[in-house]
Amino acid sequence: LDSYGFRNHSRMDSVRWHGLMNKYHEAKGQFKALAGLKQGEASNIEIYMAKSHKDKPLENKVTLPRYIYPLQVGAANADVKAAELQDNTGENISFKNGNYCELTGLYWVWKNRLCDGKPCKAVTGDERSERSLNVNSGYIGLAQYRRQLMLSEADISALGANDVDVVLPFPLPYEPDINMHHKRYLKEGDWTALLTALEELEPEYAEAFPKVLGQRYMYNYNVILAKREVLREYCEWLFPILERTEELSFPKGEDRSDRYIGYMGETLETLYFMKNAERLNIVHTGCRMYV
Repeated sequence: LDSYGFRNHSRMDSVRWHGLMNKYHEAKGQFKALAGLKQGEASNIEIYMAKSHKDKPLENKVTLPRYIYPLQVGAANADVKAAELQDNTGENISFKNGNYCELTGLYWVWKNRLCDGKPCKAVTGDERSERSLNVNSGYIGLAQYRRQLMLSEADISALGANDVDVVLPFPLPYEPDINMHHKRYLKEGDWTALLTALEELEPEYAEAFPKVLGQRYMYNYNVILAKREVLREYCEWLFPILERTEELSFPKGEDRSDRYIGYMGETLETLYFMKNAERLNIVHTGCRMYV
């Protein structure tokens, strides 16, 4: 920028981006913001933060909110313990992390936190003591080591008061549409496998897919917070599609490790929640990026 004569510029960090998107979508009226909704009694929430043994230390120390629980993803493929909670316990697909990325964490949450059962234990950092997770938490979610929903205490108190079903990051706009965006990350054969899996398992969604692909907005990062039953319903829809896509892919998912399922998860999240936008009360907030 300096070499072209632009002197008055500053970095667009995630906090500024949140402010910009909040104003932008407020004016557009398409994606409702969580900020500013009426407040009530604070809801109990749990957000599991996908963390890898390969993560580099953050440059700036971050104090995790009380509701964030680090969860080591890909623990089945690691010799190093990066968090007390690991995705290779209970029912899991931890060994698929090379393709599923943070979604092995979401699978673990689905199978081990969204079904009725006894509380499990968690250590949420060196400075915290062991405590039981609240088996009755009303909202459950997934975040990442470097990407987390921006939630104030006021935001948390607004969840139940407004009967919020889902909190997602503000969608990112792509030009000319998200159909072009997926081609940057996915091979055509893999995309065909995904479309075939949708047609076989969820024909109603396959029919809606072209319209979603033809618009500009996409939910990135596989970051989400939702009511327990809403997140369970989403996982019950998502993972059979991804499993079938693996079977139809060439090479098959079990014979590769190139993150393609994780990218597909973002597109499917966009499809699912945009198709159900009228049925579900979906609100949005920023996604803070940590460095």
